[in-house]
Amino acid sequence: MISLLKRRHLPPINPSLHLHLQTLSTNTIKHLPKPQELSNPNPFLPLLHSCPNLFSLKQIHALLVVHGLIQNLPLNTKLVSSYCAFESLESARKVFDEIPDPDLYSWKVMLRWYVVSDRYVEAIGFYGRRMRQCLLVEDNVVFSLVLKACVKSLDIDEGKKVHGHVVKVGNLDCFVLNCLVDMYAKCEDIECARRVFDRMRGRNVVSWTSIICGYVRNGRAEEGLVLFNEMRRESVEPSEHTLASLLTACATLDALHQGKWIHGYGIKVGVNMNSFVSTALLDMYVKCGDVTDARDVFDELYDVDIISWTAMIVGYTQTGRPLEALRIFGDKNFAGIIPNSITVASVLSASAQIRNLNFGRSIHVLGIKLGVENSPVVVNSLVDMYAKCRALSDANRIFKGSQNKDVITWNSMITGCVQNDLGHEALSLFNQMRLLGCSPDAVTLVSALSASASLGALQVGSSFHGYALKCAFLFNIYVNTALLNLYNKCGDLVSSRQVFDEMSDRNAVTWCAMVGGYGMQGDSASSINLFKEMLNEDFQPNDITFTSILSTCSHTGMVTEGQKYFNTMMKNHKVAPSTKHYACMVDMLSRAGKLAEALEFIEKMPFEANVQMWGAFLHGCTLYSNFDLGEVAVSRIMELRPESSDYYVLMFNLYASNARWAEATKIRDLMKERGMVKVPGFSSVGTENGLKNSVLLEHISQKQVHDRKLD
Repeated sequence: MISLLKRRHLPPINPSLHLHLQTLSTNTIKHLPKPQELSNPNPFLPLLHSCPNLFSLKQIHALLVVHGLIQNLPLNTKLVSSYCAFESLESARKVFDEIPDPDLYSWKVMLRWYVVSDRYVEAIGFYGRRMRQCLLVEDNVVFSLVLKACVKSLDIDEGKKVHGHVVKVGNLDCFVLNCLVDMYAKCEDIECARRVFDRMRGRNVVSWTSIICGYVRNGRAEEGLVLFNEMRRESVEPSEHTLASLLTACATLDALHQGKWIHGYGIKVGVNMNSFVSTALLDMYVKCGDVTDARDVFDELYDVDIISWTAMIVGYTQTGRPLEALRIFGDKNFAGIIPNSITVASVLSASAQIRNLNFGRSIHVLGIKLGVENSPVVVNSLVDMYAKCRALSDANRIFKGSQNKDVITWNSMITGCVQNDLGHEALSLFNQMRLLGCSPDAVTLVSALSASASLGALQVGSSFHGYALKCAFLFNIYVNTALLNLYNKCGDLVSSRQVFDEMSDRNAVTWCAMVGGYGMQGDSASSINLFKEMLNEDFQPNDITFTSILSTCSHTGMVTEGQKYFNTMMKNHKVAPSTKHYACMVDMLSRAGKLAEALEFIEKMPFEANVQMWGAFLHGCTLYSNFDLGEVAVSRIMELRPESSDYYVLMFNLYASNARWAEATKIRDLMKERGMVKVPGFSSVGTENGLKNSVLLEHISQKQVHDRKLD
């Protein structure tokens, strides 16, 4: 027997198995009864079942072949299953192919193991080449397995062939039809899924969940919610999977009210609020911006995992609550959870919001230790964090080191340059981005327009306007608002108003931009009229709108109008006046020469006046040569120790205008002592070759001109 094994190149026999199989000697096997004479026709099945590993299985298989005991169909089927269990599908397939006449069960075993082993293409091929011809009766297991393989491989063509086979054999079982609905939905053919669903009889909760989930997955969340109403009319109660799909639909549509109703409905009908549903609830509340309710759901979770923990951090970050995001990130209760790339990126965003460079660097180090520093989402967040923390050299190093820059990476770097007053560099990056074949999106264009506005580059900005028109970006409200800002800052109110009038969608920000544009150019009448038009259109002004309108009134001497709008902020529009609004009022009264009234206004404010307010008051005192009140402002400004040289210049001018040269000299000496330098003014001049910046330094002794050219 040993020589025969060597001749067939079979593996050596394990000693323990050899002892166990001594009873299978030639004489013993000759005297064994035939299988049909045994009470158990398959005495070797337990032996196969007890195999501890693939090597032992191959030894037993070899002995069965040597002794001619392999002709039994159940034994062959068990061999197929055993090889598959040890992840040797090739050996299993060889055994299967040698079965003379496999039955349906043998086919199903082989098919099932192809699917279980994630070898979906082979499963489809196995079914398509031979099994379809053998399967002439209904079999739900076979159809469900092959449809799952079609879903996983996104092979809708094979899925349609299976559908045809289902119809051919007359299988209208709800289980199989549910699988068909799921297959079509996941293969992005929602219309076919709906046709199968509509023809079903006796639809159950799985049927409804499959079609609702299909609509949500295919970007038609609203229709999914409509189907839920039909489901309720048919008195079918949802499962936890139904509820999770509905909550995903609400998150997609930003439908917070509907999401809360579904939450309550699920509790009312007794849906099991397991971790699956709770995570969907948390995601819905976070994406709809309700982090308070999201936190309530989070706190009730029995077992917080990486998904729910990260979702809560993302929620706080996206709603402008970075400190809460960092607090939950550092909570010791979650110390056992290892952050992933999304977690690290979100914490970096929180660091950027609070401008905490040191903490951002520590998270960067953590990302390196976790091995996620090269993840695109982390790279983008790193660039954004360093740029917002004014560490642009670090942002540029990360940016240049990125091997796979996407549009978000470029946007982060371009926006960072704009935020750091590097408009030329931002525009240069925009050109590089296009040359390297990366198409700008709406965010890129907003940053490029902001850079143009900061440089006063009307011609460059107008070219971006043409690009926006060509690429259909003018439907984006943020692009339109950036265009308004560009034309307003460059003094082109005609183009600004044209953009405003052509906008299909406006919000409070766009109205504010246009109102402020008129005010910036001294057209107070148009500014006030547009503000009134805004109110008539039922747009509620926000704090920025009131800052614009009060600033307009201040610069045009419309004190009565300004006081009226200030007094109606809280009363009519529920906008609480901030320090900026109070500063506008002080500036307004001071510019109009109402200095005593301005001082009384300052003294009655609900908080201490800041240096900007006293500076505005001092400016008015200088304009109207009121030295006594000016000295009050000077004393308060000196207490606040401003860092800007502008306030020292105002104090110097006050004393100089009254020939108080000793005090004026003291102010000048104090400026030198504190290292104060008057910030130079500058103008921008457009040329045929690009943009040339002429910076005029305001020194009495000399004048320097610095030119910079936009690539």
